[in-house]
Amino acid sequence: MLIAAIPLIGELTGAEAQVIGEKAEMDRLEVKAEEAMANGDPNGASLVIGRAALMASELAKKEGHPQTKLVYEGAEDLFRTQENAYRALALFEQAGGQHPAPSGVCQLLSLAENHGRSASRKLSQATPGSAADSGDLYDRLTEKTQEWVQLVEDLRADFSCT
Repeated sequence: MLIAAIPLIGELTGAEAQVIGEKAEMDRLEVKAEEAMANGDPNGASLVIGRAALMASELAKKEGHPQTKLVYEGAEDLFRTQENAYRALALFEQAGGQHPAPSGVCQLLSLAENHGRSASRKLSQATPGSAADSGDLYDRLTEKTQEWVQLVEDLRADFSCT
């Protein structure tokens, strides 16, 4: 199977190969941020997922297909949602972890909420699977965005943010 893929790789233009590499890097950064959170490092996770958001932004700028561009723009907003939520968690811990949360935590969660709404809107405007290779990404991002919108809402309630 690997040998069959070699001619395909050889047929890619330099720009196509770079996009594939950037998408793989975006995916790798997303996993790395989840690992940082699993290890109890919300500050590190926010930095890594922020880099994934930058990568998604770059992919959106380079994308010629409008529907796939919306998917990458939605990914950027989702990653910004996560980045701000992770920063809020880190700030909450640094402030001693006492309720109610400091206003900075609530402001970060409000920003996360806004990015989550933007991600939902952009992904709902995109047509699933309308461009090659965007269907799986679209499905994964749509599901993850719904989870994060709910998570941020729950965090705002838990931290007594108004």
